[in-house]
Amino acid sequence: MPELPEVEVTRLSFADRIAGARIERVRVGKPLRWPLGLQAESLAGRTVRGVRRRGKYLLVDLDEGLLLMHLGMSGSLSFADTQPEPGAHDHFDLVTSRGTLRLNDPRRFGAVVYAPGEDAQESVKLLGRLGVEPLTDAFDAAAFHAGLKRRTAPVKQVLLAGDLVVGVGNIYASEALFLAGIRPTSRASRISRPRADRLHAAVRDVLARAVAKGGSTLRDFSNARGESGYFQLEAMVYDRAGEPCRICATPVKTIRQGQRATFFCPHCQKP
Repeated sequence: MPELPEVEVTRLSFADRIAGARIERVRVGKPLRWPLGLQAESLAGRTVRGVRRRGKYLLVDLDEGLLLMHLGMSGSLSFADTQPEPGAHDHFDLVTSRGTLRLNDPRRFGAVVYAPGEDAQESVKLLGRLGVEPLTDAFDAAAFHAGLKRRTAPVKQVLLAGDLVVGVGNIYASEALFLAGIRPTSRASRISRPRADRLHAAVRDVLARAVAKGGSTLRDFSNARGESGYFQLEAMVYDRAGEPCRICATPVKTIRQGQRATFFCPHCQKP
């Protein structure tokens, strides 16, 4: 699943090029996770003001309303002057005066939803419960620790929940916990302030480095220019079960948490 770095990398790869474009037409293919929310032809004539990100959502601001885009489990966006004829998995085209933005999603868990504004019901339903953005000043270490103290779940599950801090998906939660030296199964409420501070810094560091590396391409992720990411090449524990820890050479272990694979070093990461 594309996580925060992949979504941010995607945004950076086309936001400047589409800003100021006039929408000429919209093509909607097979139904996605949620309906568009209006007649597609009514978007023609509107102008794209810019593209923002909130968690794993891309917000395409228009001169009237906005489009909320989610890549789901396997979706990707491409932006080009012209696109080939749509294939079986090309489910949405935003044709503009500066090029066509296309959503390809083999599993159709992605979505494009129109909302009249960010305070409208459609936006609040999707964005209202999201936690703070980890790469902004709003991600405060003291508030993060206080939030952990209120949770009895394993710390990795708290990171994945997205209501304390948003966008720390499975890959980057495993990596941040390794960097902080914290076992993924540790109860969040028992994490001390110094350890929480290390985890806070690790989350920011891992996500920032992932964005700089273009995200992670484990299967088929590419940005809107068709470029792959390379963060996975420097992963310390993720997807390295049985391989030696890069720090202590202890074999990396994997367990299942909430139906997701968790990777950790039993020597470097303490309960």
